Amino acid sequence: MSVKKGFYDLGFAKVDIDRKKRKGFAEVIFCPGKGRQHLREIVKKLIKAREDLLLTKLDKVTFSFLKKTIPALKYNPLAKIGYLLAKPKKLSKGTVLVVSAGTSDIPIAEEAVLTLQVMGNRVERLYDVGVAGVHRLMSNIEKLKAAQVIIVVAGMEGALPSLVSGLVKAPIVAVPTSCGYGSSFSGLAALLTMLNGCSPGVTVVNIDNGFGAGYFASLINRG
Repeated sequence: MSVKKGFYDLGFAKVDIDRKKRKGFAEVIFCPGKGRQHLREIVKKLIKAREDLLLTKLDKVTFSFLKKTIPALKYNPLAKIGYLLAKPKKLSKGTVLVVSAGTSDIPIAEEAVLTLQVMGNRVERLYDVGVAGVHRLMSNIEKLKAAQVIIVVAGMEGALPSLVSGLVKAPIVAVPTSCGYGSSFSGLAALLTMLNGCSPGVTVVNIDNGFGAGYFASLINRG
């Protein structure tokens, strides 16, 4: 291993310890495809640099492996996120509201929630308020209007973000999920609906990317 300006060179990975200075938050580790031993070495270097840890799409078996070396590491099995704060965060003034269309979308919504919380945001949840029963959404209109930023997570046809955007002035971060029947094409149908939505003020992240939505919403909320 060698140490260069701004990163640790592990040979198999170059751990960016300068990212917090550039972006406001430490390098986040996407876990699928990485060997457990490699993940362990990356995590150890981030801890050595006194960085916050956020490991996305982390399965429970790999978390158990990492926890043997890092006992303080925490895990949310629903969000599939491992995390550890170097020090407590001061909470934002504004609140980010995370909305899910259905209960099947909750794991991706929780990925967004935990990302937001680790980054120091105040977060509220509003789950299972999809367009199949729009009265559930409308009964929470005051909560929607009070949010600084809203993340809307939806699978199936993905119509909910455009509907929410038409009701509020807050920016919307839309997250398509892979939830749906065959013709949903594992989230592609929801993604295309969100990209083609007619209501302004909506940005769209990739399929099942709750982390990306949480990160982007945090930049808006804390900016």
